[in-house]
Amino acid sequence: MEGFAPTPAPPYYAVIFTSRRTNVDEGYDAMGARMEELAAQQPGFLGVESVRGADGLGITVSYWSSLEAIAAWRAHGEHRVAQSSGRQKWYSHFETRVAAVARANQGP
Repeated sequence: MEGFAPTPAPPYYAVIFTSRRTNVDEGYDAMGARMEELAAQQPGFLGVESVRGADGLGITVSYWSSLEAIAAWRAHGEHRVAQSSGRQKWYSHFETRVAAVARANQGP
């Protein structure tokens, strides 16, 4: 289904990134597209789902096979540059949470 990450049967992990945007757009869309492309190339990446409201609040959930895969992505050099840019200009606030997915269901 379009817009939904094609995740396997649990267990796996979810990284939940909740953010509030600033008014600065400089390079944001290009960096977001690059990060999605780069994440998809990382070992252990399973998929991503992302939404943003008109008020600037957004939630991106990326799915990973292991905590080690998440740690490797967090430490990836190009991702570190994006993190720094986010802190400096694109986000007024953000929170990152990591959760273990023990059960997943699908509906109609």
